[in-house]
Amino acid sequence: MKVLLTAPYENEKALRELEGLFDEVIYRSWKPHGRAYNPTEISALLNETGAEALISEHDEITEDVLRQHPDLKFVGICRGTPSNIDLDVATELGIPVFNTPARNAQAVAEMFIANVITIMRNTLPAMQWLEGKNWGEGAHTSYLQFKGNELAGKKVGMVGFGAVGQHIARMLQNFPAEIYYFDPYYTDENKDYKKVSLDELFKECDVVGIHLPVTPETENLIDKKYLSLLKEDAIFVNTARAVVVNKMDLLEIIEEEKIRGAVLDVFYNEPPDELDYKMILNKRVLATPHIAGATHEVEDHHAFIMNNNLREFFKKGNMTIKQLVNKQVLDKITIG
Repeated sequence: MKVLLTAPYENEKALRELEGLFDEVIYRSWKPHGRAYNPTEISALLNETGAEALISEHDEITEDVLRQHPDLKFVGICRGTPSNIDLDVATELGIPVFNTPARNAQAVAEMFIANVITIMRNTLPAMQWLEGKNWGEGAHTSYLQFKGNELAGKKVGMVGFGAVGQHIARMLQNFPAEIYYFDPYYTDENKDYKKVSLDELFKECDVVGIHLPVTPETENLIDKKYLSLLKEDAIFVNTARAVVVNKMDLLEIIEEEKIRGAVLDVFYNEPPDELDYKMILNKRVLATPHIAGATHEVEDHHAFIMNNNLREFFKKGNMTIKQLVNKQVLDKITIG
């Protein structure tokens, strides 16, 4: 099988490993191109190379692309959510689609904890104070003015307990912190974590993190009903997707200083609009430009996860792997 690889595979070991799984791998990463390939470009690359399969990251794999290449043996999407492919059409055509959930779990978990601690320890205002040359003769001025809190001993709630939420929970156990979570789909219950309702989570936790995918059920799920339950000294964190939280309700609790602070890495418009900037520029918000999952190591992770997907499915005949996104295609394909 000839595979077109446009996802970054800069880890040589991972690339060699992938080459060992198939007859030929043609590597055309989108990164030197400067942006993801659009539908016309990705279709042209498939035609030019004669590839029988595709491994992508951000390229636009639309209905037109798939219908022009209905015989693709598979499409690999090196992302947690394969939102850049028309999944319904791929399923209709019998094209298996694989993803790489948890590729950025470590990156997001580290940044979640780092930014929560930054707010708890008053790090940013302390730095501004220092840069403003405010250090006078009083030896204890900064010590008293910027005294913060420890994360150890706090109650941290995860709204959504998938790969990222579980990763954060494992790391926080060593602080230690108490872990609460809400996730109706998480069944492998761990006695070290407390499964609660959304109401209880928002009422009880000192830190509340949002780790939800975007679905019809989750859009605007987190609204005033829950946000109003937060403690006055609570920290609200969203590194998932902005649209799962009601925009105006979140802005209200921030502007009215009803919580200690918010850590926001995702926004309703990217680039942000005027309303987004009201949150971004608020002194109680630590805002970053959608970079919680942006580490060099994430590309290594997605490469090895994808390799394992393809090895399990095509070499070992394991049809039950959870990274097969559209399991409905199993009735339409033959492996071997």
